[in-house]
Amino acid sequence: MGVDKSKVALGFMVAGVLTALSGFILIFVGQGVMKDQIIKNTVIDPKNEMSYRMWKDVPVPFYMSVYFFNVLNPKEVLSGEKPMLEQRGPYVYRKRIQKENVTFHANNTVTYREYRTYFFEPSMSAGNESDVVTIPNMLVLGAAVMMENLPFTVRLMMSATFKAFKEGAFLTKTVGELMWGYDSGLVDFLNKYLPGMLPSSGKFGLFSEFNNSDSGLFTIFTGQDDIRNVHKVDSWNGLRELNYWRTPQCNMINGTAGQMWPPFMTKRSTLPFYSPDACRSMELVYQRPGSLKGIPLYRYVAPKTLFANGSDYAPNEGFCPCRQSGLLNVSSCRHNSPVFISHPHFFNADPVLLNFVHGLHPNEDQHGLFIDIHPQTGVPLNVSIRLQLNLYIKRVSGITETGKIPETIMPMIWFEESGFIDGPILDTFHTNLVVLPAIMEVMQYGFIALGLATVIVAALVRHRIRKATYETSTQGNGTPTKSMQGDSDK
Repeated sequence: MGVDKSKVALGFMVAGVLTALSGFILIFVGQGVMKDQIIKNTVIDPKNEMSYRMWKDVPVPFYMSVYFFNVLNPKEVLSGEKPMLEQRGPYVYRKRIQKENVTFHANNTVTYREYRTYFFEPSMSAGNESDVVTIPNMLVLGAAVMMENLPFTVRLMMSATFKAFKEGAFLTKTVGELMWGYDSGLVDFLNKYLPGMLPSSGKFGLFSEFNNSDSGLFTIFTGQDDIRNVHKVDSWNGLRELNYWRTPQCNMINGTAGQMWPPFMTKRSTLPFYSPDACRSMELVYQRPGSLKGIPLYRYVAPKTLFANGSDYAPNEGFCPCRQSGLLNVSSCRHNSPVFISHPHFFNADPVLLNFVHGLHPNEDQHGLFIDIHPQTGVPLNVSIRLQLNLYIKRVSGITETGKIPETIMPMIWFEESGFIDGPILDTFHTNLVVLPAIMEVMQYGFIALGLATVIVAALVRHRIRKATYETSTQGNGTPTKSMQGDSDK
């Protein structure tokens, strides 16, 4: 009977060893299985129903919040005083993003156009599109700077044209008109006699060319042959490099299209992407870890060098002619109009820019841009891209509409494009990326603990059985015990 118990204990020991071994195998194999699953689900492939739908139709609600800098003292500015600005907004628009003409190619790339449509959301806004604001008139002040070096007579003729169409240095219009366009006799005149000077041939508005439009023809890698290339841009509008800037490095089209990135990121990884609206590639850097409803994430932010000038950061020399750090001169891709992009309220910019106007109060929480990304999959969980549009203005002799305007980098608007994953998509993410890995981890270490415990208990039981068997066999051979020896001594 004892022999049978000993064999059972030995069997439990073997089972325990195998269970612990299974746990150790799961640690190594499980990681590989998870990695293969992530690769399978992040490749751009119509067979990956959820991830492909997320990429193609972007079901996450995106919003664009627009803030106007209302000029409170336009007459005084024309007399040489510093502009006083009042921030108005936000005016919030729901942004619908949809990819069309999706075409897969044999070289593991996919081509598409992404269309954008905006819908005003009154309940989320601090005002209505009928609100009236005053901003610099780009048609007058922008054209004045563009014509600064032309013959004096040409400038006089342009000034006469402005007067004929009753166009002044500042424009007072409704938010809706400034956003999506308004009828202008001057615009019609310029499009007829100076074609190509303006970005659009219809109504003139700050965002008129964005609504119901696409961001160009993108060709990106699917990651089918190498997951490290997934979402990276192969070409844009048939170009593999730009021609806006002065150096090959600045003209490079780097990174992804700005919606997803390759998986398996580390804290040393960066987020490079190409932005057609900014006419250049940009790169965000790791700031800190975090979590969203239990899902681990990395926060990436813009480095201070992003909009630094060539003097402060030599690689940016190709984006010049530059002004103060914190300004990106986009005139070369905006019909030579003296337009500059910056962070809102000149956050992370040369402090001297704050002295040009009254009413700016930069801080990181409200004006810094960031992307919170799940490092294992490269999928953004929370995004807030914030940029400001500025106009370089000054007095130009011969164009009397510019009066005595001081040389100024004048903020006009800033906007935030934001979105975050929530609802069923977040639940699916939580299940696949938090719950299942946690269960697998529990199973791994549970098997190891159970196996080791089984081995230890079985070993102890077997030891006791063997000890009891030895004592029984010894007594059966007639060897006296301690008590029997004591009786014989008596």
